[in-house]
Amino acid sequence: MSVDTPAKVIPAARKITTKPRVSDQIFRGVVTTFSFSALVILSLIALFLLLQGFSTLREQGFGFITHFEWSVATDDSGKEVAHFGLQAMLVGTVVISFIALIIAVPLAVLTALFLTFYAPTSIKRILVTLIDLMAAFPSILYGLWGYFVLMPMAVYWAKLINHWFGWIYIFGVPQPIFTRSPFIAGIVLSVMIIPIITSVSREVFSQTPLDRIQAAYALGATKWGMIRAVVLPFGSGGIVGGSMLGLGRAFGETVAVFSVLNIVFRSNFQILFTQGGNVASMIIQKFGEAGKTEINALIAAGLVLFILTLLVNFAATFIVTKTVKSGR
Repeated sequence: MSVDTPAKVIPAARKITTKPRVSDQIFRGVVTTFSFSALVILSLIALFLLLQGFSTLREQGFGFITHFEWSVATDDSGKEVAHFGLQAMLVGTVVISFIALIIAVPLAVLTALFLTFYAPTSIKRILVTLIDLMAAFPSILYGLWGYFVLMPMAVYWAKLINHWFGWIYIFGVPQPIFTRSPFIAGIVLSVMIIPIITSVSREVFSQTPLDRIQAAYALGATKWGMIRAVVLPFGSGGIVGGSMLGLGRAFGETVAVFSVLNIVFRSNFQILFTQGGNVASMIIQKFGEAGKTEINALIAAGLVLFILTLLVNFAATFIVTKTVKSGR
């Protein structure tokens, strides 16, 4: 006699979901809205610059970036003849920005190391607050400080450098005039970008794996030996990313450079001599007296600067993110 056993019934898999609270949904919606609004505003700015500067880009072609002449004249028939080339100001932008990087990166990295590994907690909080506050200062304050306070001291340093290293082309001057030079503008920009590089470097240094630090100490390394062997190799990508973020800030700086630099539309690799400029300062100098054709050209110059700064910032963000996530 057999007894029928009932077949096993396998229940359907349950789907476990967590419904967020209304407050969380509202907060997520607000954050998402603001995030997309920032993207929309950035896209609208790029679209405006492209539409207004397209006529200049179409007429001048690639020469708008490679030529060194910027002039608007009227021929005998009364027709306006314009030649717009941005190369001289692009050279000045790169020269001034790299002067700022050369000065700012070592100071920023040393400051970040001090704040991360050496500073007592009470002092660290004060210094971090001050550095973050420096990043929020308006550009005009840096420009006024550079003009009235820094320039007299920087002129002395420029004369000293010229005296000892004037045989090198970049430190030579055709005339003994050292005020309002790319060197002074670079120093002002370096002070402006130090907080950015310091903040990014400090964040990356703080992500250094604790086991690597303890292993270095276990092998008998001093604190500085541990920093050289572990922290700096780990944070090298973050230093590069922070430096590129600072470079992006230096590319687009306007008022501070305009305050301490003699704006001349000419390529100048002699950094101690009183002439030069960057794209942003050229725009602010010429915009007030420009006609319609030149305004379109200046807007096109703004588009070039916009794209250049955007690419640098994207690259910097990618490097910093990859460095922190991969631990390399």
